[in-house]
Formats: sequence, C-alpha cells, structure tokens
Amino acid sequence: MNKTQKEQLVSELKGKIDGAKALYFTDFTGLNVKRMTELRRRFRKAGVEYVVIKNTLALRAVNEAGLTGGKLKGPTGVVVARDPVAAAKVITDFARENEQRPALKGGLFDGQVLTNDQVKKLASMPSREQMLATLGASMQAPLSMFLGAMSSLLSNLAGVMESLKQQKEAAGS
Repeated sequence: MNKTQKEQLVSELKGKIDGAKALYFTDFTGLNVKRMTELRRRFRKAGVEYVVIKNTLALRAVNEAGLTGGKLKGPTGVVVARDPVAAAKVITDFARENEQRPALKGGLFDGQVLTNDQVKKLASMPSREQMLATLGASMQAPLSMFLGAMSSLLSNLAGVMESLKQQKEAAGS
C-alpha cells in the first residue's frame, strides 16, 4: 500500500470517528470467515461499522480525530459506534457465543479511555429504545391516572345533576 492510499484510509477512518460516540478495539484472532461475516452482519444490523486496519493507521486516525489511543498490538478491528450500548452488546454477546472472540482490547467513549469491564457494563445497560419506552411509560402513567380522575369527576357531576333534575321534577309535580 503506498503513502497516498494509507493517507486516504486514515482520512476515511477519521471521518467515521468524528461522527462516533464510541470506539472499541477488538482482536479478531481465531475467528474464521464464517464467524467474521456473522459478526459484521450483526454490527450492520445494529448500525455499527467494523473496520479492520493496521494498528499504526488506526492510531493515527484516532489521534487526528483529537482523541488519544493507547498502544495496539496484534490484529485489530475498530468498532465505530454512534450508539455505544448497542455496539457493546453486539461485541459481548458475540464473544459469549464464540469462545470469547473477538477479544476486547479496550475502547474510547466521548474521548475517555474505557476498560474491558466498563465496556461490559455498557453492554448490560438497556438500549436507547428500551430507556425511551420506560420513560414514556412513566410519563404516561400519571397522565392516564389524571385522565381517569377527571373522567370520574365528570361522571359524578353528571350523576349529581341528574339527581337534582329528578328532585326538581318530583317537587314540581
């Protein structure tokens, strides 16, 4: 690969990193083509990009994006994620199913270095959609209770008005 091709790869990865919330570094040693294809399919389904690139080029792109990456050794796949929780879930679930492969080397979340344990904690969090659904349900409960109370008051008022009407009719006859 010549210098211009390397520079192009670095600039492409830097562009992807600029729009990402999190980066995870994995060691994909031991994954055959079939498993690697399945991993990439899961990442695509979750809206996550997975890039295999030389360590020096990956670190150059990370540093050019204004982040600091540690030393990377061995084969490295870079997970570029807009949704850090979804990406962490894909990595940990896939590793659990495939003899802890790909192995997690670490990551970056909003510019902060993450350990493997922190990535696993992120993976155990509910997804964005689940959190929004929970928030919506918790906001809906008081509103529906208020609506029920108002409906009850209106039907009680209607009942009182009806009984007053009947009392006046009975008094007038």
